[in-house]
Amino acid sequence: EAKTAESITIELPARLVWNEERTQRIYPAFAGRVLTLHADIGQSVNAGQVLATLASPEFGAAQADTAKAMADAQVAERALARHQTLFEADVISRKELDSTEAEALRARAELARAQARTRLYGSAQNVNQQLGLAATVKGVVVERNLSAGQEVRPDQGGPGNPALFVVSDPSVLWVQIDAREADIASLQPGTKISLALPNYPDQSFEAKIAATGDFIDSNTRAIKVRAVVDNAKRMLKAEMLGTARIQRKLGAGVLVPASAVQLRGTEHWTYVQTEAGVYEPRRVKLGYEGIREVLIVEGVQAGELVVKDNGLLLAREFRIAQENTHKPAEPK
Repeated sequence: EAKTAESITIELPARLVWNEERTQRIYPAFAGRVLTLHADIGQSVNAGQVLATLASPEFGAAQADTAKAMADAQVAERALARHQTLFEADVISRKELDSTEAEALRARAELARAQARTRLYGSAQNVNQQLGLAATVKGVVVERNLSAGQEVRPDQGGPGNPALFVVSDPSVLWVQIDAREADIASLQPGTKISLALPNYPDQSFEAKIAATGDFIDSNTRAIKVRAVVDNAKRMLKAEMLGTARIQRKLGAGVLVPASAVQLRGTEHWTYVQTEAGVYEPRRVKLGYEGIREVLIVEGVQAGELVVKDNGLLLAREFRIAQENTHKPAEPK
């Protein structure tokens, strides 16, 4: 039976992924060998906590550069202090003092650069060749791809290569939704959606759309939409597949099952039961075409009975009847 439509439930494929705003993927900045592992999958860690320690001669060279820069800066500062005293006693010229000041400034700048580099990855002064892989976010170790004694290199990072550690906050996950162009108006930021997952058939999870893409994927012809779902109970897991359901407001029309409408060339047709055992083909105009239901805005009225199943068989019977009607009579 065709029903007056006010809204329709849109169902779109969805996938749970880590919240990238609360996720860190750790790659090695220097080549080295794993000495010690301090964290494993499932372990909660704090920002700044060291997850593994590498023995890295490359990092030791960077530490040595810092130590050398510090020694050069100390020598330059002492030279500047000495030349200032000599200049005040009229022993050296202003030009010599300016040259010493410039050398001291260069030494300070080089020391700041070297210290910033080594401080970013560990000790800024000691030359111990130990590189610590530390987390910069608070969360849980959700992935670990190294073992004790393993050799690692900076060129292992990048697309196609897994991170040594992935740390994420699983209490909030992202929902990646592939939307059709016709549905994008109903998927604006702030819209609430219902998430259904096969693992939890009797439950639904509420999510909220955070962002929508500005382009259509050339391969899937879908628009990427991102929603955020609360996962404080840790029931949801990354890479789960599900269905995002959104209520879309519709204009005037009637809803019928999608199987009740057939496409012939560029026109849509359906069959309406006018009385018991009597069916009438109708050309209809669609306002929205969903996976399970379609909105008919012209051709069918609310309350009329449409043929849901065996529509193709009924169309065949009508075609045969038309052919027999127009068939010329055989000569006697």
